[in-house]
Amino acid sequence: MTRLTGRALRLTVFVGENDTWHHKPLYSEIVHRAHVAGLAGASVFRGVEGFGASSLIHTSRLLSLSEDLPVAVVIVDTEPRVRAFLPQLDELVSEGLVTLDDCEVIRYSGRGNAPGETDTKGKRSL
Repeated sequence: MTRLTGRALRLTVFVGENDTWHHKPLYSEIVHRAHVAGLAGASVFRGVEGFGASSLIHTSRLLSLSEDLPVAVVIVDTEPRVRAFLPQLDELVSEGLVTLDDCEVIRYSGRGNAPGETDTKGKRSL
């Protein structure tokens, strides 16, 4: 497990739920690439309503527009690691919004792994 405490950078990528990369959901491709890049973690959040550069409101309240709700992919890691990942987003995200925010990590720990234990994938925690 990656150790992460103190100053960090939060990367948020806002895209549409129906955006794809090679017939796969774009948000899923971003999470997969973040994992392969060894980033500390990534989470996907589905919005219930929103609009972006197109000014078209997407909402779960109207059946006709509920097919492409906003999605936010949030990644937190050290600044050098997040910035090294940005070129991959340049390749993937043609429409959407990418933001960076300074943040402070107070706690980052996995489920049930005490220091020195091995997780289900055989990785030792520090």
